[in-house]
Amino acid sequence: MEIDDVNAVAVLGAGSMGHGIAEVAALAGYEVRLRDIEADLVQEGYESIEWSLDKLVENGRIDREEADATLDRIETHVDLGDAVADADVVIEAVPERMAIKREVYEDLEAVAPDRTVFATNTSSLSITELAEVTERPERFCGMHFFNPPVRMDLVEVVAGAATSEETLALVTDLAKAMDKTPVRVNRDSPGFIVNRVLVPLLNEAAWLVETDEATMAEIDSTTKYGLGLPMGAFELADRVGIDVAYHVLEYLHEELGDAYEPCPLLAAKVDAGEFGQKTGTGFYEYEDGDGAQVPSDETRDGIAERLQAVLANEVAALVGGDVADPAAIDTAVKLGARWPDGPAKMVDQAGLSDLLDVLDERHAETGAARYEADPYLRELADAGRSLHDAADDGADTDASGAQESAQASEAEFADDYETLRVSVSDRVGHIELDRPHRMNTVTEELLSEVVDAVERFEESDSVRTILVTGTGDEAFSAGADIQAMAGGAGDANRAADISRLGQETCGRLESSDLPVVAGIDGYCLGGGMELALGADLRIASERSEFGQPEHDLGLLPGWGGTVRLPRIVGMGRAKEIIFTADRYDAETMADYGLVNEVTDNGDLDERAFEWARDLAAGPPIAQRYTKRAMHRGWDDFDAGLDVEAQSFGLLFDTDDLMEGMTAFMGDGDPEFEGK
Repeated sequence: MEIDDVNAVAVLGAGSMGHGIAEVAALAGYEVRLRDIEADLVQEGYESIEWSLDKLVENGRIDREEADATLDRIETHVDLGDAVADADVVIEAVPERMAIKREVYEDLEAVAPDRTVFATNTSSLSITELAEVTERPERFCGMHFFNPPVRMDLVEVVAGAATSEETLALVTDLAKAMDKTPVRVNRDSPGFIVNRVLVPLLNEAAWLVETDEATMAEIDSTTKYGLGLPMGAFELADRVGIDVAYHVLEYLHEELGDAYEPCPLLAAKVDAGEFGQKTGTGFYEYEDGDGAQVPSDETRDGIAERLQAVLANEVAALVGGDVADPAAIDTAVKLGARWPDGPAKMVDQAGLSDLLDVLDERHAETGAARYEADPYLRELADAGRSLHDAADDGADTDASGAQESAQASEAEFADDYETLRVSVSDRVGHIELDRPHRMNTVTEELLSEVVDAVERFEESDSVRTILVTGTGDEAFSAGADIQAMAGGAGDANRAADISRLGQETCGRLESSDLPVVAGIDGYCLGGGMELALGADLRIASERSEFGQPEHDLGLLPGWGGTVRLPRIVGMGRAKEIIFTADRYDAETMADYGLVNEVTDNGDLDERAFEWARDLAAGPPIAQRYTKRAMHRGWDDFDAGLDVEAQSFGLLFDTDDLMEGMTAFMGDGDPEFEGK
């Protein structure tokens, strides 16, 4: 079966994950059969989908017509046979208990069509063991969505021992059709990728408290502000549910051994029914307290080293065990846990050899199995290698005929950036801010990579225009990544350096000799809006929201916004936008002169590329001198006129002028070559 053969998808389980998966499938255009064991449960799931779709309409993500059509594609069922009678794919999302799931598959095998592919949404249980209940293990795999499915991009596609490549390819394509990012898990290993990384990290944090080596405040401060992760370890446990993490640990312990022995601190919380936010009490108090209040000034290097050492061990075990490669692990954790950087990259930067020393020292002192170094980690550290270096060596370096025939302009920029997607098509150099897990918020690394991409585009003969957009469906960029830059809190000199780096990047877009177009879809706030101000033209979708919220934080726009915004919209409007810190819709910003065109939500990408492609067909020399004259005139009116006159004279001695005049007199289209 191929993706074009899939028409109907059955989802078993109408709880939070099940109804979310059903909504995502229906939004993608599939006929959906949502089933649970009781009519009330199915109805609750259906009503949750209605509520979610209303929110998407309210936020401008879809229109009412699309929401109604999505609901029309969803049928509800209690009878299992009716639910799966015409299903091409069944996605099971029942409670995370092996016995319950096995029983479901025994019943499902008896009524499902022979052609139907089974996919389980389990977050950690064995795909192979579940598949053995059925008579189609080759057509059985994991399809692990993250909560809430309608918002989270990641899907782990997990192979069982007997899963066929055809099935994996189909489910991967199905995830893409649902507008998700699939990450292939090559081997059925407990916890897959994200849980295998996060849960042992939480367990180690708990052991640090259990053994009086650190306080909860020190650990959460270190993880959130020292390592720059989205949440502290205990804050995250409260968010996802301490019971959920504990049960995953129990399974890892059962399957993988004593290295995953759950910390007694976690067991005590579960026994007391203190699961976190959902019960009002966990590691923090949510009903009678202030919730998770993580201090920013209690970080400790020793804690960071311990946590990173455990992290390195888990990542090495995944890579060495052929569960996933470093790039897949980084992508999965960035999308599934919203980390600013992937764990493989983090431990490579920390140094595998140093982290191995931490593990060896702890193992010698305590004898604890969780500190026993994975053989692959030791192999890499002893050789002075990194995880990514080794993965690069293992890649097939023989170029295929298709690769040899690919345009050099495409290969020139491929895979060179961590926070961007950079490509070239039709003489348009495309920069995509690629941190959708963090709403494309801006880090120092991203700023530096944007400058590098712009400079490389300028040096390339294949690029005539630059287009800047954001990946994902929520934001062009929601601003600076405060957590990633939090190390500068209280450090005026470092904060000023970050401001200068942002100014340099926005200014580099503005001063580029190439025309720059910003395609804005979703949030365009703070530093993200300042990036857009550096473009020559701005195209925005109807649902986009603009704003400079810095005054709400006690700051001011620090990447050129106080200077560039008044030039574009006028001093009065600029003061209004900055002083109020309000949000503005795209139509208002078009009225203010900031946005050149407002498009329908679904047309933004195509329309922004059309603008960029049309500019790429223009006269590059004239475009370059026009930008210089206009920018010089901002600073000094008379100087701008002088540059204009000199440029006008220089352009009279170009081949492009003759091409333009010849085409004009012949009523044709000029083909400018920049000569």
